[in-house]
Amino acid sequence: MAKDDNSVRIFQGLLILGNVVIGMCGIALTAECIFFVSDPHGLYPLLEAADNDDIYAAAWIGIFVGFALFSLSILGIIGVIKSSRTLLMVYIILMLITYAFEMASCITAATHRDFLTPNLFLKQMLERYEKQDTENNNDRLMSDGVTKTWNNLMLQNHCCGVHGPSDWQQYGSAFRSTHSDADYPWPHQCCVLDARESPVNLDGCKLGVPGYYNSNGCYDAISGPMNRQAWGVAWFGFAILCWTFLVLLGTMFYWSRIEY
Repeated sequence: MAKDDNSVRIFQGLLILGNVVIGMCGIALTAECIFFVSDPHGLYPLLEAADNDDIYAAAWIGIFVGFALFSLSILGIIGVIKSSRTLLMVYIILMLITYAFEMASCITAATHRDFLTPNLFLKQMLERYEKQDTENNNDRLMSDGVTKTWNNLMLQNHCCGVHGPSDWQQYGSAFRSTHSDADYPWPHQCCVLDARESPVNLDGCKLGVPGYYNSNGCYDAISGPMNRQAWGVAWFGFAILCWTFLVLLGTMFYWSRIEY
């Protein structure tokens, strides 16, 4: 391929532009995934206890992929400018490997969000919330994490249980085995609290008087952030893959036309 050909210069410019976009997307993907794994909503203990934290694994892969895309975009730009077959071959091989990792990350994030059903969190809440009889230290840590997370969820979102306060009445639970129904029909975090975080009317809360307890469930407060973040990791990743595929095809064609 003659380097002084105007069409070559235009094609080189398009490849450079494509790699600039890939590098910017890599930085954005890394930032998004770092935000995800930082667990801003404090929901990770629920997924860990459910043995279904693959969405976080997908985000960790996304962090690596984002950094790799940024680094490889620089390599690609240098290879195009120098018209180096060796650099572009290294670029193509490493980009294909990175492409495969990002595809795995996207598929994992897109598919595992379907496992985040109300029944999953209901079963976990009933089994682990304020569980006293733990099998080992790891079981105790997980139960403590679930309890703390649920307390924060119910306090911050003014909700109770997964579907509502009836979850604590209709099903047996670790909480029910250690608390009497008369004193604790549901956790006191389900009560409407005052500025000092004390129940406005504890008796009214226990009796289920409207206005003194939170009647709505917490599932939306769990699934909303998780689904948004999972879809962000998945579909932004898929968009990057589509663009990278086009740039890779162009780079392969350019590499094949470079004179030895």
